[in-house]
Amino acid sequence: MIGSGSQAREVRRRRRAERRQWRREHRRPGPPGPYVLLPWLLLGLGAFSNLFQGDTPNPWIGGIGLFAFNSLYIAVVVRGFDKRARESRLTYVLLAALTAVTLGLAAGYGGSWLLFFPLLSLACGTVLRKQWLAVGLLVLAVAACVVAVWHKDSASTPWTLAYGTFISGAVTAALLTLSETVMELRSTRQELARAAVEKERLRFSRDLHDLLGHTISVIVVKSEAARRIAPHDMDQALQQVADIESVGRQALTEIREAVTGYREGSLATELDRARSALTAAGMEPTVRRSGPPLPPQTEALLGWVVREAVTNVLRHSAATACAFVIDGTSDRVRLTVTDDGRNPAAPPTPGIGGTGLKGLSERLAAAGGSLEAGPGPEGGFVVTAELPADALVEPDGNPVTGPAR
Repeated sequence: MIGSGSQAREVRRRRRAERRQWRREHRRPGPPGPYVLLPWLLLGLGAFSNLFQGDTPNPWIGGIGLFAFNSLYIAVVVRGFDKRARESRLTYVLLAALTAVTLGLAAGYGGSWLLFFPLLSLACGTVLRKQWLAVGLLVLAVAACVVAVWHKDSASTPWTLAYGTFISGAVTAALLTLSETVMELRSTRQELARAAVEKERLRFSRDLHDLLGHTISVIVVKSEAARRIAPHDMDQALQQVADIESVGRQALTEIREAVTGYREGSLATELDRARSALTAAGMEPTVRRSGPPLPPQTEALLGWVVREAVTNVLRHSAATACAFVIDGTSDRVRLTVTDDGRNPAAPPTPGIGGTGLKGLSERLAAAGGSLEAGPGPEGGFVVTAELPADALVEPDGNPVTGPAR
């Protein structure tokens, strides 16, 4: 019982810590909300004092005007902190009503009632933006100065009142704009972090799927060859088993490199592996290569094409021969993989068939190349990849790597 009670307390303590952490992470940057502007209503205490002491003519009109001003100010400020509500027509109607009440009270009573102009400017700063804000604040400042000069009994000089009216709205709008910018940057940062995680997950899934799919196909082919040869030639069967061990060790190394993100394909290595796998499956591989040496990025992409094409040949074709032709120039390079198999799963018209080839086609397209796959004119299946001699790389500088299936 004691143990269960302490465990429950620990769970509650952990939950409280998680809630505090969540509030810290999701706390709104900048001003906490519209309530920071409500204490400025204390500027109207002078008008309230005049009204309460009977120094204001027509006190009922003044009282109703004071109540209307405070209500409209609170409504406009609260809606101004909500971007969606700020852009609604109702908000502008409320701001227009607040402006009318302010002008009426200031022009009718003067004195302390003129301090409602800076309050109106604060409300304008929460709602108006860009050129509308500049025009609105200038008009308010001029109106405050004119009314103060007309009454000649302002609580401060007309120029000071005009300056205070203008600067109140300008500072409020600047702070709110800065706050919104900070929130947008924070949201963008979180989105970029999610995109980076998703990109790394996609990279790893592509590499791992390609590595395992091809490696398992090779292991299965060589295992079948070892089983078929063992009753007649044990030494050759043992050689196939040694090849299986070598393929497995190489796969472990490649998986570790894929996890750390440092794996780069090699066209020559993939061609050597293709020869070994096809020979073990009873197929005759041929390779013809011409043209200048290729940069690592292009070699890496063509290596993935060879890997994907050989995997499909081993799985589906039942072919007896497979040819690899690489033709390169100073500008473009083309890789053609042709087999003479049946390809029962091949599409009836030229194009991109399986999802592996579709993912590879997208990768080549991102590097400025293209991929075509379909039945050959003389039977079998043909995969043709074409790339710029200097293929594009990912924005992070890494070579474009394996296809997503």
